[in-house]
This record gives sequence, C-alpha cells and structure tokens, in this order.
Amino acid sequence: MAHARTERGLDRLVNFSDAAVAIAITLLILPLVDLAGDLDGVDFAEFAGEHFGAFIAFVVTFAVIGRFWVLHHAVFEAVHDYSPRLIWFNMLWLASIVFLPFAANAVSSIDIENGSFDAVYIGTMFVTTTAMLLIELELLRHPELTAPGTTFDLGRTVSVLVVLVIAGVLAFLFPKVGMLWVVLLYAAPLVTALLRFVPAFRRAS
Repeated sequence: MAHARTERGLDRLVNFSDAAVAIAITLLILPLVDLAGDLDGVDFAEFAGEHFGAFIAFVVTFAVIGRFWVLHHAVFEAVHDYSPRLIWFNMLWLASIVFLPFAANAVSSIDIENGSFDAVYIGTMFVTTTAMLLIELELLRHPELTAPGTTFDLGRTVSVLVVLVIAGVLAFLFPKVGMLWVVLLYAAPLVTALLRFVPAFRRAS
C-alpha cells in the first residue's frame, strides 16, 4: 500500500482537529456571556438560579467534549500515517463535536418540555462515538497506519453507543431529566465488562 503522504500532513490533520475542538468548547460559554450583559443589578445566586439550565449545559457539555477529545488524543497518539477514509471519519467526528454547542444551547433554551431536543443532543454524541468507532476500525484494518502492537478497546466504544441509545430514548420519553440522562454514561464500563464475553471484542482489545 503506497503512501504519498508526509508527517506534516498527519500533523495538520491532528492540529486541525485540536483547533476545531478548542473553538467548539469555547463556544459553549457564549450563551452565558450574552446573558451576563443583562444582569441589571442581580446577584450571582439569583442569576445562576434563573439561568440554571444554561450553567448545566455548559458544565455537562464541556465535560463531554473534553472526554471525547481525550479519547481522540489517545487514539491518534498511536497513529503514524493516515488514509483518505481516516480523514473523512475524522471529519464526521469533528462535525458532531462542533454541532454540540448548538444542541446544548437549544436544550437549555427550551422553556417547555421537549424531549426531541434532548434526543438530538444525545444523538449528536452517538454520532461522535460512531465516528470514533469507524476511526478505530479503519486503524485495525490497516495496522501499518499505527505503531506496532497497537490495539483498541472496541468493547468500550460499543458500550458507550449502547448507553447513548438508551439515554436518547429516555430523554425523549422523559424530558424533565433533560441532558442529565448523559450521566448514564457512567454505566458504560458495566456494558464493556459484559462485552468481554463476546469473542470478537475480546480479540480486538
């Protein structure tokens, strides 16, 4: 498999990804910045209580994007080369990341219970995780793109997808909980443990 690619090309791919994530995570604070322009003499406790949803959206989504970046960073630390498919799977990952600030702001801005926006918010994370699974599968299919002996925990990624599907359905059915259904992700390690009994995932780990 011939490659007309350079180390600088891989650096540009990673740097572009990091820059897009940095912009997305910065955009999360803009709704709160806009709200701060209309303080009109209220104290912080009153302001935070009135806009509690916006604060929750910022904290939860900041943590989510941060976690996604950590996983992306860990995967690409082992990457020594790239393929066209890897680039496009990475673009899908980035598209979902930059969409998350909109989804988070939409959820926090809705005054009525509307589970569809919560489902879109969690569904966006499903796309992010699916893109990461596609990246890992591409790297497993082409081990020449990674350092020798590199393996990926596909069971972990699939378990997150399973939990996100459950969270998305619950968010649509029970919108009062809203984006906090994301805390179900803490159950992902349990699903991962169960997947250890599946031979395909055991071999890929």
